[in-house]
Amino acid sequence: MATGCLQIDMGNSSAKWRLLAGEKILARGLFRHDDPNALEALLAQPNAPAEIWVASVSSEVTENAVSRSLQQRWPQAPLWFARSEARSGDLVNSYEQPSRMGVDRWLAMLGARHQCRQRIAVIDAGSALTIDLVAADGRHEGGYIIPGASLMERALLLDTDRVRFAEQPAYGLAPGQSTAEAVRHGIALAQAGAVMLALREAAGPPPAVYFCGGAGPTLQALLDGIGELRPDLVFDGLEVLAGLRCSN
Repeated sequence: MATGCLQIDMGNSSAKWRLLAGEKILARGLFRHDDPNALEALLAQPNAPAEIWVASVSSEVTENAVSRSLQQRWPQAPLWFARSEARSGDLVNSYEQPSRMGVDRWLAMLGARHQCRQRIAVIDAGSALTIDLVAADGRHEGGYIIPGASLMERALLLDTDRVRFAEQPAYGLAPGQSTAEAVRHGIALAQAGAVMLALREAAGPPPAVYFCGGAGPTLQALLDGIGELRPDLVFDGLEVLAGLRCSN
């Protein structure tokens, strides 16, 4: 018997999902796009979803492949892909072409806006580090897109012959005392510094800060625990957008 809603947040390299029945989370997990067996845990779920909602910034090829797998497994469940809009509720997009904004950013802002009616800064630390500001009236003030920590490290290792290391030190802000530490701490400094500078440049009332994304906990810790960690902000925004869709 079909029950609940399957929600999927598809990023550039991986996707996370959760299966809900009402407000209860029945199951959740993560899969990587480069693993051919990665979807198996999701598709093996004994609970058939009544509907499937997807937020995706993946390639069209990846979207189509995942869609086919989901529809073959649960052909009775309507499949809906969320997209960025010019306006969702009182959240107003600043882009001239709203659909060009990554839907993960839009949904994270929508999720945070649902929780806080003050000015907010939404910091999503994933493959990319995105920082978005939303005014108290719901107007998107603008944002930043910066290479994430893993992308910075990969670019550095690919483009420099002598920057090599086997050890994997934690990210920190103290000056590094080995090549590995210098790389990891330099990346941490760049990520944390970008957030602090963005917040400093945000003239006006100090925003309430929300962190999400896989590296959100690390980045928040580097910044002395400022703000609030909300790992499911994209899922929260997906629910808000679905509710607005149903009410229209």
